[in-house]
Amino acid sequence: MYDDEREVWLIISFKRPQTAIDPSHRSVSIYTVGKGLPWVVITGRDCEWRQTDKSQHVPALAQAAAMPLLEENTLSQEHPPTLPVVIIGNGPSGICLSYLLSGYKPYLDTATVHPNPILYRKLQEATHLSITEQDMKYLSEGLEGRSRNPVAVLFDTLLHPNADFGYEFPPVLKWRRDKHQQIPHLVLGKGTPGGAWHAMEGSMLTVSLGIWMELPGVNYRDMTNGKRRDVTSDRATPEEISSYYKDYVKLKGLQKNFVDNTYVTSVQKLCRGHEQEGLENGQEDQRVVDGGNGHFEENGKECENNGGGGGTLWEIRGYRQVQSDTHVPFSLFAENVVLATGASDSPVRLGVEGEDLPFVFHSISDLGLAVSQGKLDVNSDPVLVVGAGLSAADAVLCALNSNIRVLHVFRKNVDNPDLIFKQLPKTLYPEYHKVYNMMSSQTCTNVASLSSSNRPQAVSIASSVCAKMCPKPQLSAGSIAGGSSISLFPDYTSFPEHCVVSFQSDMKCLLQGDNSLKAFKISMALVLIGTNPNLFFLKGQGQYLGQDPTRPISCKQNPIDINPYTFECTKEPGLFAMGPLVGDNFVRFLKGGALGITSCLLKRLKKRGKLISNGGNNFI
Repeated sequence: MYDDEREVWLIISFKRPQTAIDPSHRSVSIYTVGKGLPWVVITGRDCEWRQTDKSQHVPALAQAAAMPLLEENTLSQEHPPTLPVVIIGNGPSGICLSYLLSGYKPYLDTATVHPNPILYRKLQEATHLSITEQDMKYLSEGLEGRSRNPVAVLFDTLLHPNADFGYEFPPVLKWRRDKHQQIPHLVLGKGTPGGAWHAMEGSMLTVSLGIWMELPGVNYRDMTNGKRRDVTSDRATPEEISSYYKDYVKLKGLQKNFVDNTYVTSVQKLCRGHEQEGLENGQEDQRVVDGGNGHFEENGKECENNGGGGGTLWEIRGYRQVQSDTHVPFSLFAENVVLATGASDSPVRLGVEGEDLPFVFHSISDLGLAVSQGKLDVNSDPVLVVGAGLSAADAVLCALNSNIRVLHVFRKNVDNPDLIFKQLPKTLYPEYHKVYNMMSSQTCTNVASLSSSNRPQAVSIASSVCAKMCPKPQLSAGSIAGGSSISLFPDYTSFPEHCVVSFQSDMKCLLQGDNSLKAFKISMALVLIGTNPNLFFLKGQGQYLGQDPTRPISCKQNPIDINPYTFECTKEPGLFAMGPLVGDNFVRFLKGGALGITSCLLKRLKKRGKLISNGGNNFI
């Protein structure tokens, strides 16, 4: 075949005869061979595609693939190592779990008294046992809190007793390390420990109090030197929190378990034996693998669950970025895999016409960048902010602080009790209540008569089909509001119970509400309506793991379905999930996942003598 008048050889070698090629089973890697001749390997369960190019330049196909450049001697080993546990994600979920798996065990501090007498009496029944060795269901029974997961509520009340009532009681736990109760594990993360906190705007304040962001064994205030700012001083900045998590790993000696700059591209289930029944949600093909621990088949076969992971292996593949332009592939086997990836990978989209236009963004950082580069100023057309959560409120504050006008669109009524602002104390969150007051008072229906010179002009444009989330408007001719019929506040105007119908290439947006369409010229649009996890490395993007397997995984609407006391996926033994993936969006509660998973694994692996570990990231 020929590409841009350059000779390209395409070599296809089938791993199994008479098998069709399924494009969804391919992964692409670009290698440097010999004197720099580029070649592409598209690997799959069924075949390998090798594309070589006689020129000294990467061919168009290779450039489009945008995958790592490698030296041929960096290919992964033939027999990858096997670990009891691999954790995907190095944010606070992964860090806390690594701490507990490293032999740190929580016991009741007999010098303290828990304010809940029933729980305290249960804890006193087995003071010689660590919490991880006790019955999670028994201890958490009857507890109430702001998490749907009972173990998360249990661990939170042990670390922060009666926190929801405004008290700041000391923890009732003391920590001891038992080096003979370690579980070998690795934590794989895209960056340094701390996860998405390193990417957040450093000057904003967290919603949670700083002490609620801390992890077991290291006091947050001690790490931040007791800095105090004002009435909101108990809240922290993302910069402070990310530094705390990074330092926490060092202070607790967990570095040997962490592999930074690591990207997982595939997680596949392997099974022992050859005579199991087919897996309902799996692939039809199978593969027998010798990983140095016996033979295993791919997830085309149902695996025996011998003590949770005893009959199952997971194959984790990916690459590690060791230099700016060098990526080294790796392959690991794990008896248990923990999904701790968080929920900030993929922004939720409106799904409307024009959402891919260059002036439509899905991250608040794009607004800050535009302001810093001078692309937006007081004379710019208004910025459109879509959403009624805290990210949208942050965008409103950022724009107003830069004297940029804002149009704020959201679907809920301002009196809706589900609005997050209704749940935040005014004394701790004055900036968010400022936004909420504007949302309520400076609406498009309350706007006073303004001179046309002080407001942006609405532009009449052709209507289009509304987004799926909004009913199709029943409009008569001339029902699209023009500039002469819409007045706006000079700095901020809210549009409750409105939604975006479309974005146009001439920087115009069309809104629907009150059985009418309104059109405006804007300088930028920020769609901030939430984020979803990206589980592309799982089959079907992990959708079959959800509480509703017919819908994509969503932290709020469709979290991963787990055993509430072990955090093991109900549909996949040996696969665990924690944090936002199971609905625990606050650091305060995601720590409960670490407690439940550790308790489960300790009890299972103790029977098999796999608890002592020297640790070490030499596996990759």
